[in-house]
Amino acid sequence: MSLTHIDSTVTLSSTPHTFHIPVMGLAFTIDSPIKVARFGISSVMSIIEDRLIEMMRKRYYEFLNENYQPISTHEHDYRAKRITDYLNLVNRIVKDQMEKLRASEFKSGSELSRYFEMLPPLSTLKTIYYRMLQSEGEDKKSLQNFLKRHLRPGSIDVNIMTKLDGNTSGNKGVPAEHGSDAVAALRGYAQSGLTDSAIIFSAGLNPRLFNYLEMLPQFESKGPGEFDKRIIIKVSDYRSALIQGKYLAKKGIWVSEFRIESGLNCGGHAFATDGFLMGPILEEFKTKRSELISSLHEMYNSARAAKGKEIYETPHPIKLSAQGGIGTAEEDCFLRTHYGIDSTGWGTPFLLCPEATTVDEKTLALLSGASQDDVILSNNSPLGVRFHYLKGTTSEAEKLNRIASGKPGSPCTEKHLAFNTEFSDTPICTASHKYQTLKVNQLQTLNLTEAELKRQTELVYDKECLCVGLSNSASIEYKQPFLKKLPSVTICPGPNIAYFSKITTLKEMTDHIYGRLDLLNTTERPHMFINELHLYINYLEEKTKEVEQDTKFISYGQKFANTLMDGIAYYKSLAGLQDDFSFQRALAEGVQQIKGLLRCFAVEVQV
Repeated sequence: MSLTHIDSTVTLSSTPHTFHIPVMGLAFTIDSPIKVARFGISSVMSIIEDRLIEMMRKRYYEFLNENYQPISTHEHDYRAKRITDYLNLVNRIVKDQMEKLRASEFKSGSELSRYFEMLPPLSTLKTIYYRMLQSEGEDKKSLQNFLKRHLRPGSIDVNIMTKLDGNTSGNKGVPAEHGSDAVAALRGYAQSGLTDSAIIFSAGLNPRLFNYLEMLPQFESKGPGEFDKRIIIKVSDYRSALIQGKYLAKKGIWVSEFRIESGLNCGGHAFATDGFLMGPILEEFKTKRSELISSLHEMYNSARAAKGKEIYETPHPIKLSAQGGIGTAEEDCFLRTHYGIDSTGWGTPFLLCPEATTVDEKTLALLSGASQDDVILSNNSPLGVRFHYLKGTTSEAEKLNRIASGKPGSPCTEKHLAFNTEFSDTPICTASHKYQTLKVNQLQTLNLTEAELKRQTELVYDKECLCVGLSNSASIEYKQPFLKKLPSVTICPGPNIAYFSKITTLKEMTDHIYGRLDLLNTTERPHMFINELHLYINYLEEKTKEVEQDTKFISYGQKFANTLMDGIAYYKSLAGLQDDFSFQRALAEGVQQIKGLLRCFAVEVQV
């Protein structure tokens, strides 16, 4: 095949890699594009915590020996301005890195050589790279020029958790128009110079945020399938994708990708489904993908026509990506080949890769030694959503010390999670000292049994400051002040961390993803689908303990258990996994556990 023909093929191809690094916490991927984009790897930064963004602006302006001009909280629209400037700074750094890469030479161990060595096994560019290594003279030079011409950075993407959208008040205490946390962050991204980039919305539909998209021309298509800034929606099932996709399509806004994440086999906040497992969910997307695209296309065109805008005869593409608990090259390959997934998300394992993520040394050591018992599905998030949490962190120690000293809760400086109005008209955070003191005082007046008072008090004290805890790792690593006297770190890996122990290089991690190296430790690791099944069974089992307090749960629990049984039946039908004895044995054990829970419900109903 001639280079001319290959040239046109490669130019039209998608990103160089088949995986991406999802957003993790607030700080852990806050500068991942600076670390990995020049190698063609896409990654996602959280842009909701503007104080962290401002700290990172200072760090990188100083790193570049450039003058840092603070953006004060007294400036109009300071949150958006901070985000815009940081994203422009990251974009400029990555562009400079790419120019240096193109100007460098192919040498053993060089970043230029590493770019191609890390590519997936079936990559056309990788094949040409090895051909170049075997060539000489003008042929070698021609191949080198070809490869440099096709260097492409990974996408610099951002994430907004839609639930983190507190109001920002103006001078007279009135909520500022379009000034809420999430809306301001979206505006900051829209006004940045990023191109071929995406914003990921996670945690569900936020009407205020989604409506604001109509005001932003930066998300308009430039032609069939062409967008400078794309929209990705993170979802846990097909129904959610359809609802959110239609909501935006009716406004003439196109969703370029649905990012499907396991409800429980993930890091951070866990949005459990009603027993629907990852495999059946992916199967539904696979089966209904064409239907989804055509239905959204029809609504999209109708909305554009009503606004007098150009319509498209052919729908823009919609990609599907998947993440949550992937741990082996075989699992990764199965998702892409069986379900047609365009990209897989590898999150938790990358927390052990300092070349890709920002984790302070002490927390990194804690992660590398983590066992299955060290990661819990906690009640620690002030959002009231279950939260995967690593025990033994400095943040946990700080929280326990506060409780022991009679001063539970944290100072609430950031207020991104201040939503509770139980004791005041002004929302406060359930992890704050103010709320926890008021709530425990209230509980003590309710004549609860000693056991029930203890249980409810513990639930109050579980809540932990995440705004600061999930930001401090970057502050510690870069020796930049974030908040004085609040140095503790919270980290939220998925259960997958129990199977990875080695602190790795970026090349080692990509080699593991593509099956060229095995980074798993000696802990026995079930298939990702089985891991998720166990998490759901444990989740349901925990819920059944609440039956005595909530008899309404019984019918829901029965439906939940039956849905899990349907999921197991689906897994049994997967021909590619039927020969795996351990997989089949785990399914059989799961059936017995669920039957036991169903019997428990039946007993409760009789009572």
